Amino acid sequence: MKRRSLLHSAMSITGVLGAAQYLEPLGQAARGRLQTTLQMQIGSQRGPISPEMLQFFQRYGVKHICGCPPYSKARGYWTVSELEQTRDLCLEYGISLDMVALPFLTSSHIDHEKRGAIMLGESGDRDRDIEYIQRMIACCAKVGIPAIKYNLSLLGVLRTKPTQGRGRSTYQSWKYSEAVPPTPYTRAGLVDEELAWERIEYFLKQIIPVCNEFHIRAACHPHDPGVPPEGYQGVCRVLGTVSGLKRLLSIQSSPLHGLNFCVGTVAEMLQDPAREILPIVQHFAQQKKIFNVHLRNIRGHRDDFQEVYVDEGDLDLFQILSVLKDAGYPYLVMPDHVPRHASDPDSLQAFAHSFGYIQGLLHSLD
Repeated sequence: MKRRSLLHSAMSITGVLGAAQYLEPLGQAARGRLQTTLQMQIGSQRGPISPEMLQFFQRYGVKHICGCPPYSKARGYWTVSELEQTRDLCLEYGISLDMVALPFLTSSHIDHEKRGAIMLGESGDRDRDIEYIQRMIACCAKVGIPAIKYNLSLLGVLRTKPTQGRGRSTYQSWKYSEAVPPTPYTRAGLVDEELAWERIEYFLKQIIPVCNEFHIRAACHPHDPGVPPEGYQGVCRVLGTVSGLKRLLSIQSSPLHGLNFCVGTVAEMLQDPAREILPIVQHFAQQKKIFNVHLRNIRGHRDDFQEVYVDEGDLDLFQILSVLKDAGYPYLVMPDHVPRHASDPDSLQAFAHSFGYIQGLLHSLD
């Protein structure tokens, strides 16, 4: 049996057959798939980078990553030397450092972070942090790292009580009807839609022109998860809807201003993820606005979902990757959140499973 046939037979029969309904709406791109060259690579996002971590990637065939050097809180930014050392360490293991995650624009909750001036709108400290990011963009250009990723969040990743998964694993879950915020407001106070966009625009106005100057791609991660329009803990999550992501990309328009497209997070924005996700992927991919892909599966819908193993959720990941291939997406596809188990405290088993599954999907497209 040929490799393509063998790999197809290993996919979910329901997923492959059910995906046929999408081929006509997706038009000529889907019908011309065989003429499109696969450019995506399996990747991973971990940091700070260490030899042990790189050996782990080596074992599972991961040759391209998003990583970072250790972060100096005293200085506030990485130097050229630190980035060079991290890049060279990766190369020793045959791994390319294709992207770095900015050190203080993460998805952590603002009440658990000492930094956060950019989204808090603290004028003096905000300008200092933006200057640090500008420096790091210039440093990335000097050492040949072509992209950065970041998160413009105050609430971090919101979840309620974990739910039971297969093999006694646990799935991170979100059920808005059962969510109880620890405090009525974060230290950010009330951040309505207008104020959130004002702060995002202030940031982009000073960052995207620097990305243009140094030709560095900037990939923003959506808010995980979206919440009702009135917000949660006093914060309106404007990047928790597809329309919000489109508005983000309309600010400081540039081919270097795009998304860390998290498939799971975008699916969590939708009432019917299995039906709605493919045209959304197609839209951003055809606009060349996807610079990194987090590939995970969910079960459920907006305001009520579980993060499950990549092979068992509601999303047809094969078709999602097919759409990306048709659009000529050339960057990384990597696992994101994975289920947890007591015997796997660092989730290495779960990540290894995700690497293998994603590689199988990519080989089936090749």
